[in-house]
Amino acid sequence: MDVERLGQAAFEVVYVDEDCVRRREPLSACWTLRFERLSPVRTVKSYQGQKSVTRDYWAATTAGQLSCESHLERHHAMLMDFDPQVTALAGQPFRLFWPGRRGRRGHVPDFFARLDDGGGLVVDVRPDDRIEPDDAEAFAATARACELAGWAFRRVGVIDPVLLANVKWLAGYRHPHNHREPVASHLAAAFTEPEALLAGAERVGDRLAVLPVLYHLLWRRVLEVDLESSPLGPRSMVQRVVPAW
Repeated sequence: MDVERLGQAAFEVVYVDEDCVRRREPLSACWTLRFERLSPVRTVKSYQGQKSVTRDYWAATTAGQLSCESHLERHHAMLMDFDPQVTALAGQPFRLFWPGRRGRRGHVPDFFARLDDGGGLVVDVRPDDRIEPDDAEAFAATARACELAGWAFRRVGVIDPVLLANVKWLAGYRHPHNHREPVASHLAAAFTEPEALLAGAERVGDRLAVLPVLYHLLWRRVLEVDLESSPLGPRSMVQRVVPAW
């Protein structure tokens, strides 16, 4: 099947509307919906003998739970929650149908995100070594549907272990209850210029009281640090983020 030739009329979308009614419509009739606000089109369930582990993720972006079918999905939900461009996030947002090689095919993407520029982002989570021919067709069709709808599409897989470990650590402090004044303001002032993480924290006060607030500000991107080159530690250089305006 040449998915590049598929137009909007070839795609149908099943979703659950704001009144919790399941609907099936052409893509052309529903691409403007706020899928990030709707209920999942299917429930993620665990079962005996399954290879992956299901676990909810509490997203600070939406202050709500996201159902994930694997640890990898949960980790990617966490990375999107950490992404300042993502303003809303939903799991299992809709089921997409298209004419496939063996008749009508269907696929439920893992996530739908709303971005700060108003655009949509559809995300599928699957490592490179676990993509079978039917999966490749589903991802290609989803990418084509997203192109027609004006959304971005990403198929993501294994995450760099250093980045993952660092963001997982910061995610432990993502809840707003970790923001405390005047400690947060003092930290923002302390890191006006690059400063080692622990040294800057200790200039503000007792590390046990200050570090949770510092990690929360790093999660919120009020402060910034290199999370990709090495594990986060006492000597990691931290600096306040300067607004773009």
